[in-house]
Amino acid sequence: MRRFILTIALLPLLLLLSCSGKEERRSGIFLDQLQPRDSVLIGDQLSYGFALNDIGADAELVLPSWEGELVPGVEIVKPWRVDTLGLRKGRKGKPARLDLEASVVLTSFEEGLYELPPVSARLRYPDGVVDSRDFESLFLDVKTMPVDTASFVVHEIKGQIRYPLTFRELLPWLAGALAFSALVAGLIVLLVYMVRRRRGKGGESSEPAHIVALRKLDALRGQEHWAPERQKQFWSSVTDILREYIASRYGVPAPEMTSREIMEALCSLNVEESLREGLDRLFGTADYVKFAKHTAPSEDNASAVPMAVRFVTETYREEIEQEKKEA
Repeated sequence: MRRFILTIALLPLLLLLSCSGKEERRSGIFLDQLQPRDSVLIGDQLSYGFALNDIGADAELVLPSWEGELVPGVEIVKPWRVDTLGLRKGRKGKPARLDLEASVVLTSFEEGLYELPPVSARLRYPDGVVDSRDFESLFLDVKTMPVDTASFVVHEIKGQIRYPLTFRELLPWLAGALAFSALVAGLIVLLVYMVRRRRGKGGESSEPAHIVALRKLDALRGQEHWAPERQKQFWSSVTDILREYIASRYGVPAPEMTSREIMEALCSLNVEESLREGLDRLFGTADYVKFAKHTAPSEDNASAVPMAVRFVTETYREEIEQEKKEA
């Protein structure tokens, strides 16, 4: 009994609290300031749109295609945004009912009175019914801050204050430059060391570079490396053999270079253009297979090893002819 009486006593208080919340927006057009003030100033942003109450949740809302400048002097800052304000369950198997609000954000940087265009929206239902909702236009009065011309004094624009640089300010830059120079010098020394070491190993090898390369390429013939899941291994093997041969043949650190850098190095070494073009195509296909998950066609797979063999044999033949000329 006490619980029932307490519930009845609290009911008016709960109704009062529920009514004191945010007031439900009525259906119709609106123009609200996003910055609360008693007037609209230039640069202020406003929400311009409409509200619809108690419409079917299965309806498709079609809005005007506004963008850029709404009217001369008024710009659209943010496009259409649709917010659901309320949702109620449908009765007896009917679709749910909802309240929504659709608006764009406007601003103006010129003082004046602007007539905004009317808003025309459409509600399309699944049964083909189209409900048109047309709203009349509103006026936007934009003001600017008044300037007291009697006491206002125009001052010249002053430049930035320049302070002399101190050694403490320059010290981090000097230290960074020295550290960068030391890093570059260390990389150059390491590169020279690796090149000389590779050349030394090549000199100690019992077999010439072209023999080693041709033997490795011949081992790739006839193997089932052309399946899509094994193409990456196949093309990596072909290009690795050629990189090792170029490094041993010309003293170029090809294993640490990109395909484009290798082509530039071979061009500076006066390698025949047709050989460079074929090698460039081979390396390009290999890069696509290795890095872009490209599946090379069968003709490219079939020509990879012969093209590599041709490059090795032709460059070795050029070396022999050059030695004969020098002798």
